[in-house]
Amino acid sequence: MSANAPHPTETTESSESSESTESPSDAATAASGREVPMAPGGRPALIGRRVFRTPTVRRIVYAVVFEAFAILFATVILTLMGNPPGASAAVGVVSSVVALIWNMVFNTLFERWERRSGHTGRPLWVRLTHTVLFEAGLLVFLVPAVALLLQVNLWEAFLYEAALLVFFLIYNAVYAWCFDRVFGLPDSAQ
Repeated sequence: MSANAPHPTETTESSESSESTESPSDAATAASGREVPMAPGGRPALIGRRVFRTPTVRRIVYAVVFEAFAILFATVILTLMGNPPGASAAVGVVSSVVALIWNMVFNTLFERWERRSGHTGRPLWVRLTHTVLFEAGLLVFLVPAVALLLQVNLWEAFLYEAALLVFFLIYNAVYAWCFDRVFGLPDSAQ
């Protein structure tokens, strides 16, 4: 909800007229008595209500669902690149555990920056910055782990991670947009 819009429970003189000037999202908010989070593009979230009680709960759900899909995708991609399925699955699991921890730390710091900077709505440049910084940090942690698990040198591990990075840059951006579209933007971006 924008800072200029009246709170759904407030009445104004214009609302007493026979014509309603409420948007569908305002009507849904007023009818449910709950604020409907805004999604990218200023539209109401698909879920139509606030689901997460705190930013921490939102971050946990976001990260766990993201990583569940990431394990599957990493295993399939590394297996298709000629690695043994067991080692590929191990890389997927280890990568996801490391990424889950990094995700929680990074998103907490990023949302703190977002609140302090005053950026709202998460425009494309903010989403791209978020994605690139997250993946760069993850690369630093994962190259040694991939080298160990796949029994390859650091350069080969870097190349595997680079291939995964290309996929996960796209996946991260698409997943973040879909999650925000379904559940609404975090409070820091509204």
